[in-house]
Amino acid sequence: MLTITQDLYDRIVAHARADHPDEACGVVAGPAGSDRPERFVPMLNAARSPTFYEFDSADLLKLYRELDDRDEEPVVIYHSHTATEAYPSRTDISYANEPGAHYVLVSTADTDGEGPFQFRSFRIVDGQVTEEDVTVVPAY
Repeated sequence: MLTITQDLYDRIVAHARADHPDEACGVVAGPAGSDRPERFVPMLNAARSPTFYEFDSADLLKLYRELDDRDEEPVVIYHSHTATEAYPSRTDISYANEPGAHYVLVSTADTDGEGPFQFRSFRIVDGQVTEEDVTVVPAY
């Protein structure tokens, strides 16, 4: 299960909406070993595409150095889908290389008739996708 603060939830959704029609992407870092998302790190979609996201390699290197310096790890890796449901694509699954991370997808398309977006979280390990519950809390 992913437990995330309302503020972080809102910031991820706002980033997805702001970058629409392109996919948005980013990370929420947390203390290593804590499974607690704390620090919001929006990233640039280097692909600038409505159907694909790619972290800029220089930005990603900088982020991982920063994570090491702060004794943090990527707790949440998020991106948006602009025209499809919030479910990992084959490409998303093939690029998922952080087995301990929560992979959050936000759909900015109204694909289910339940509003303008979906916010879902998955674990992706060895190509296996497992959806998990999301609990939004006011604070930790």
